[in-house]
Amino acid sequence: MTLFQLLMLGASAFFAFKIYEHIQTLQDPQEGEENKEESHNDIVAYLVQEADEKMQEGDFFRALTIYSEANYKEPNNPETLFKMGYALMQQDRDDEALEYLKEAVELDKNDTFIHQALASVYRKLGEYESARNHLNVSLALDSSNPITYYNYGNLLVDMKEYEEAKEMYEKALELDGDFKEAQEELAKLEEKLNENS
Repeated sequence: MTLFQLLMLGASAFFAFKIYEHIQTLQDPQEGEENKEESHNDIVAYLVQEADEKMQEGDFFRALTIYSEANYKEPNNPETLFKMGYALMQQDRDDEALEYLKEAVELDKNDTFIHQALASVYRKLGEYESARNHLNVSLALDSSNPITYYNYGNLLVDMKEYEEAKEMYEKALELDGDFKEAQEELAKLEEKLNENS
C-alpha cells in the first residue's frame, strides 16, 4: 500500500468512527416522539397552572388569555374549555361563556362542575328551565354536593318556587352544616315565607 492509500484508509476509518458516534447520540424515533409529546403536555399543564393562578388573583382577562393559548396547543380539552367559560363568566361575558361551556359538556357529559356552570349562566340569562335541567343532571351525577343544592335553591327563588327552594337549602345544610351562604339564604327565605303567610 502506498502512503496515500494508507492516509485514505485512516481518514475513512476516522470518518466512519465519527459517523458511528453521531448515530449513537441520536434518539430512537419513537422515543423522540414520546419526549416531544411529554414536552407538549408539560407546556399545556404549565399554561393551565399559570392561568389557574391568575384566576385566583382575580385577573380573569389574563387567565382567559393563557387558557386560550393552552386550548390552541391542545384543542378539545373539556377542562380547559370549562375554565375558559368560567373566566368569561367572571367578566360578565355570558354569551361567550355559554359557547365554551356547551363545547365542554359535549366532550364530558359527566362533569358536574360544567353542568353547574351552565346552570349559572342560564340562570343569569333568565333561561330557568335550561338551568334546572343542568342542575338535575349535576344532582344525578353527584347527589352529595351541597353547592349543587344551594345553587338549585337560588334558581328556585328566582322562579318563585319558594317551598322547593327551602328544601334545597335545607338539603345543602344537611350535607354541610357550616355552609354559611345556605344558612343566610334559608333565613331570608323563611322570613319571606312568614311574611306571606
